[in-house]
Amino acid sequence: MEVALRMSDFPLLSLIIWLPVVGSVILLALPRSDRLIRWFSLVVALADLAVTLPLFWEFDKGFVGMQFVERHPWIKSWGISYFLGVDGISVLFILLSALITVLCILISWEAVTEKVKEFHIALLLTAAAMMGVFCSLDLFLFYLFWEAMLIPMYLIIGIWGGPKRLYATIKFFLYTLVGSVLMLVGIIFLYLKAGTFNILEIMKLGLPYHFQFWLFWAFFAAFAVKVPMWPVHTWLPDAHTEAPTAGSVILAGILIKMGAYGFLRFSLSFFPLAAKAMMFPMLMLSVIAIIYGGIICLAQDDLKRLIAYSSVSHMGFVTLGIFSLNSNAMEGAILQMLNHGIVTGALFMCVGVVYERTHTRAIKDYGGLATVMPIYAAFFMVFTLASIGLPGTNGFIGEFLILLGTFCSKKWAAAFAASGVIIGAGYMLWLYQRVFCQDINPKVAGLRDVKMREVFALVPMLILVLWIGCYPTPFLGFMHESVRALLDHVNGAGAPAAPISEIIKEGLHVVLPS
Repeated sequence: MEVALRMSDFPLLSLIIWLPVVGSVILLALPRSDRLIRWFSLVVALADLAVTLPLFWEFDKGFVGMQFVERHPWIKSWGISYFLGVDGISVLFILLSALITVLCILISWEAVTEKVKEFHIALLLTAAAMMGVFCSLDLFLFYLFWEAMLIPMYLIIGIWGGPKRLYATIKFFLYTLVGSVLMLVGIIFLYLKAGTFNILEIMKLGLPYHFQFWLFWAFFAAFAVKVPMWPVHTWLPDAHTEAPTAGSVILAGILIKMGAYGFLRFSLSFFPLAAKAMMFPMLMLSVIAIIYGGIICLAQDDLKRLIAYSSVSHMGFVTLGIFSLNSNAMEGAILQMLNHGIVTGALFMCVGVVYERTHTRAIKDYGGLATVMPIYAAFFMVFTLASIGLPGTNGFIGEFLILLGTFCSKKWAAAFAASGVIIGAGYMLWLYQRVFCQDINPKVAGLRDVKMREVFALVPMLILVLWIGCYPTPFLGFMHESVRALLDHVNGAGAPAAPISEIIKEGLHVVLPS
């Protein structure tokens, strides 16, 4: 797979990645004035968001390949380089990462009152690592950013989280670490085979079928945990429930998208034969996640836990679209990754708004909020409708494209997945009815409606919900050429012929030679 490069005269991607790091270093030197730290962090995050905007209007949507490319030798003896670039699959997630970082600072303005400096340093470092993952074109560099993101996220949940934060952080760390170690083994085998960490060079190798099969599952271990796919999803509800609002927004908005991005960037590009051979089990796991996540939501009595399990269901649609292996479904999956980050991130922000006032997440402690907080109720209603995929919202566009493409590929998968839309409408509307439409609960009587700072945090998400829902063309335009090139690469690899039993037998001989 030949990938064209458009080199950049200005190190824009480096600036995007390292500006938050520089900001966090300066934060270390600032006096412990909470007001100063918050405002400085907000300025850094806004500056980083401003720096990402040229990616939106200077990106050439007709160019097939990597753009804004930077490449410099790093560890020559191992063939490692500082190699950055973006294409239509990754560019939108850099923009979303920068936006969510700004909103996380706003939503945490009054929620975080202890170790304020350390919190904002961790937040900025997380942002840098997230954007580094989406920009890396060197496997070694990618893995560094992938693992570096764990440390500040571990601290955000473990220090500023809820009562069971230590259990949640350890579970999050162990699940992610086990998957990442298996991916590291796969990376080492790839390096020994290819002699390079260059992602674009590895794409061109045409690895043996059995080699692809085993490495597919090594990478799958890391990406499936991150998505998270069923049955390795159980860390997510605990992490979301115990994380502070900003931590939940980052987890939902960006972190779990990295698993789906890994499937697109590595699993399909490096192991196309294995991806086609594993199409049925991947679609089956996706359908189970969609239905299981939705049914579990119906049994939840905690606001954050319900929204966390809804992520399992929604990300099931994403993996369904990716492994349906056609353009409509894959573009829908990428768009739905963006949509999920917007909608679920906004829902977690909404939960944070009332949690700051009531210090409870129990659904039974609410009721009648539409009367008490009408503006807040209107925001929550729009995000609820987007979550269930109402036409005119961004959720509809993504799910429609996924189901359309899946139906053309595997009708049975589309039929089962469509039931998830119905289940999703059931649990989200029931949640809204219990929280907003019943008699006013004395525990919420007299609550103040949303503050101006909270409005500033929610309005960008509201705009994106309606913009993508009514006019998705600008966003879909980014990914057309990249998706077409990826599918051409997968389809051009040929068709796997050996049965799985033979793959396992010969694969053991290849990976573990006598």
